[in-house]
Amino acid sequence: MADMLRSYLGDQWVTPTDDADSGLALLDASTSQPVARWSREPVDLAAGYAYARTVGGPALRRLTFTERAAILKQLATYLNDRRESDYYPLSFATGATLFDSKFDVDGGIGVLFAYSSKGRRELPDSTVYLDGPVEQFSKDGSFVAQHIYTPKHGLALFINAFNFPVWGMLEKFAPAFLAGVPVVVKPARQTAYLTAKVFADMVDSQLLPPGAISLVCAAPEGMLDHLTGQDVVSFTGSAATARQLRQHPVVIRESVKFTAEADSLNCAILGPDAVAGEPEFDLFIRELTREITVKAGQKCTAIRRAFVPSEQVEPVIEALTAKLAKVVVGDPRTEGTTMGALATLGQRDELMANLQKLASDTDVVIGGPDSPAAKALPDTGAFVPPTVLRARSATAEAVHTVEPFGPVATLIGYQGTDEVVELAARGEGSLVGSVYSYDPDFVRDVVLGAAAHHGRMLVVDRDDAKSSTGHGSPLPMLVHGGPGRAGGGEELGGIRGVLHFMQRTAVQGSPRALAAVTGRWVAGAPTVTEDVHPFRKHLEDLAIGQVLLTDSHTVTAEDIEQFVALTGDSFYAHTDPEAAARNPLFGGIVAHGYYILSRAAGLFVEPSPGPVLANYGLDNLRFITPVKVGDSIRAQLTCKEKKARQTEDYGEVRWDLVVRNQNDELVATYDVLTLVAKRAS
Repeated sequence: MADMLRSYLGDQWVTPTDDADSGLALLDASTSQPVARWSREPVDLAAGYAYARTVGGPALRRLTFTERAAILKQLATYLNDRRESDYYPLSFATGATLFDSKFDVDGGIGVLFAYSSKGRRELPDSTVYLDGPVEQFSKDGSFVAQHIYTPKHGLALFINAFNFPVWGMLEKFAPAFLAGVPVVVKPARQTAYLTAKVFADMVDSQLLPPGAISLVCAAPEGMLDHLTGQDVVSFTGSAATARQLRQHPVVIRESVKFTAEADSLNCAILGPDAVAGEPEFDLFIRELTREITVKAGQKCTAIRRAFVPSEQVEPVIEALTAKLAKVVVGDPRTEGTTMGALATLGQRDELMANLQKLASDTDVVIGGPDSPAAKALPDTGAFVPPTVLRARSATAEAVHTVEPFGPVATLIGYQGTDEVVELAARGEGSLVGSVYSYDPDFVRDVVLGAAAHHGRMLVVDRDDAKSSTGHGSPLPMLVHGGPGRAGGGEELGGIRGVLHFMQRTAVQGSPRALAAVTGRWVAGAPTVTEDVHPFRKHLEDLAIGQVLLTDSHTVTAEDIEQFVALTGDSFYAHTDPEAAARNPLFGGIVAHGYYILSRAAGLFVEPSPGPVLANYGLDNLRFITPVKVGDSIRAQLTCKEKKARQTEDYGEVRWDLVVRNQNDELVATYDVLTLVAKRAS
């Protein structure tokens, strides 16, 4: 008897009491043998949600971005060690081949690694994220404002789809966890046994704070009833279900943040220049074949509509026929299988119904449910052969509205750039569109014309083919989502995905107040002057706001001439008095901007070996007032922000640098970035 899946709420496993006959059997996609059972009993979601908010939320918010990022890396490593022994064999039951399983499992774990890296590199060692520069509202700088992001004091509810039981959970979990928000995972029933296995290992790792994660493998009644305005819902599934959930009274009343990633009729466009024999033609055929067969076409990003110049339709059919003839459909555990089954028999039935809806507007040119290939497949599982349809008319409504969620694509002939852009838009919003062409004019016109209807546009040509990640591969660094039918939401997108789970707030006040709130020194906030040069202090001993005021240096004509000789920068403003005098910005010979930077460094740098290990860059450089011969410059260096690197014996320090002249006018402003050693433990 297959085991009943358990829920995990309040840091406790909840074992259903359903008897053997009441639980829903979850079947192997290839053999129809039971893999697990799904409880029909509801669980106490109100208590589970409350625990996540009151225990998980505070525990996560006490951690900095850097600490959360370090946990993500540890968790990714922990799960990564269990892929081959635990996850791939169970993934085969979903109908996935080994390649499909890696796409799902490795892809999900890869998102954890990616967000860990981005968190450590791009987020502060703090619990507050700053958005944009400080806004100044008073002439004397006493009243300023800063936009900040802080974690929402709710939970992130993930209602996931069946086709990516691992990636679907982890690609949402990573940014939410990094943002400091506890998550509740509601997997799709059909493949929940794989999600539950990975989730159980996340619990067993003991890496996550109390209340950080919850799992609901039970009757879904009341999933949205206990939400608040501090919660976030992320849904993946059909557009019809997304519409129902958006209209839930609690979602509307509480203004619950809701994002959806729904089905879409993604397209691939073959350019007129990409005729048979050209690299882009071959790339199109290869990509279309892959999108039809990977995960048996059960990808929200899969190519459903393939737009081909009308005169190229027959060559495309011929090339696809040869490619797809090599595909071996069967049980993923059987050696030689290159395409598995649909996730369930119910999914196969739904696909057959949608193929019937398309029958009046299309002709089957490869495969199909009545083909010899289909009849030769075992009847024990949800097997369907790779199928290609040809639209009888480019504007037939069904091919732009009905999504056959499986190994099916429709070829649609087009005439000219304007028509293919208009046809792409008929999908009413898609996750991704791809273009296969080496003609830059065609590529530009198609991408700019179709971009408003797509969340992502991919251009594939002979130059990027070897490194391209492919049409159907969402990346952690790029947004995943799309307008209209595709759900109107966004996921992933690097730090954008983290900010989705946070609240942006405008904070107004004095520089002192803003520095206290943000943990970053703000011009006008109190400073600390000490006898010890700040470059002689270890990371832990540096105080935010510690300042160094330097001596002055008078710029001479010889200084400028030597800099010209040293660098070779003989721009006329530094070398030709008459030409420089005619320049309305200078009115005479001026010092190089980079001389000012170099000379300022000479004023503030402490030359002896010490905790400051290296200068690794500068940000936000602006030259304000030109420096002429006889002007003097001085620098003010202020410790602006610190960030510890968890795995290194040093951290990063951002210094505010202001250079002024003898009249106290701003000459230059910028941030200096240094690596500073920690105290030896």
